[in-house]
Amino acid sequence: MKHKLSVTLDEELVYEIVRVLSSGKFRNKSHFLEYAAKKLLEEENGFRT
Repeated sequence: MKHKLSVTLDEELVYEIVRVLSSGKFRNKSHFLEYAAKKLLEEENGFRT
């Protein structure tokens, strides 16, 4: 189950995310942020999905 969130990010960070999206690796900003959150949790806590 997915939950909708609202986040506030620095404008420069958003521009970089959009730039990465143009590579086609991620479907959209939500997909990018979900991937980034999972990677951070894996590195910090050994989190696995």
